Amino acid sequence: MTFVVDRSGRGKLALTGADAKTFLHGQVTNDIEGLQPGQGCYAAFLTHKGKMLGDMRVFDLGDELLLDCERVALQDLFNMIRRYKLGLEVELHKRTLELGLFSVIGPDAPALVGEAEHSCARVALGGPEVVAARTDTGVDVFFRAEDRDAVRAALDFPDGDEAQAEIVRVESGRPRFGVDIDDSVIPQEAGLNERAVSFTKGCYVGQETVARLYYRGKPNRRLRGVRLSAPAPAGTELRLGEKTVGRLGSCVVSPVHGPIGLAIVRREAEDGVTVDAGGIAARIVDVPFTR
Repeated sequence: MTFVVDRSGRGKLALTGADAKTFLHGQVTNDIEGLQPGQGCYAAFLTHKGKMLGDMRVFDLGDELLLDCERVALQDLFNMIRRYKLGLEVELHKRTLELGLFSVIGPDAPALVGEAEHSCARVALGGPEVVAARTDTGVDVFFRAEDRDAVRAALDFPDGDEAQAEIVRVESGRPRFGVDIDDSVIPQEAGLNERAVSFTKGCYVGQETVARLYYRGKPNRRLRGVRLSAPAPAGTELRLGEKTVGRLGSCVVSPVHGPIGLAIVRREAEDGVTVDAGGIAARIVDVPFTR
């Protein structure tokens, strides 16, 4: 089934100016300078100690970089850009209210852009021009707020809701900032190195910690799936014997897998081990979830 979720409340900014790419490249974990128009990437921005302040998608539209993030991370992202762009040819534009966002989720999502995740382009949809961006589950459509009705009418799929979208996300094993990960987490602990971190780019804020952990050791915690005997609320302690080994983040009831969730757990909670989640049996597994 393919459906549409209105995610217009997500945080959205844009950067323009001759120094925009160079500036952002030096602030976030992924390779921004290597992007070409029509490409994008996923990245995190960190404290100097390598802890996550938020994550984002960056889309190179040629004349601007469009940034999309969780609303909970928007203020920290805005503050970081405003603080460190001084003296550079970089203009920061607020787009959260100006741009709406529809996520088309499912196998029949329209082929508005290339197949590579984060591919992006300005295209016409229902008359108005929109920005289409490929996701791991379909396609996202950014549109001018005043064009909402015309764009929605051009997407011939039923309305879905965030709960349905969360099931798809958790099944795929992708953590969400503000739910599964927060400012206590280093990207490698959340399994984000492959998607969000470049180890060949130049310096960025928090790089020393991220590189040291990658090259010299294993983190004490890691992102894992949790198969539960019954649903449990986010924040529930996961206990192995007398020891707390983590807390449940997302928890959904999948039509395929039943109650499942994501959690950052200590390494002693190995795959296959059953832990206690507030009186509910919970088995630690690898992600993504399989049948």
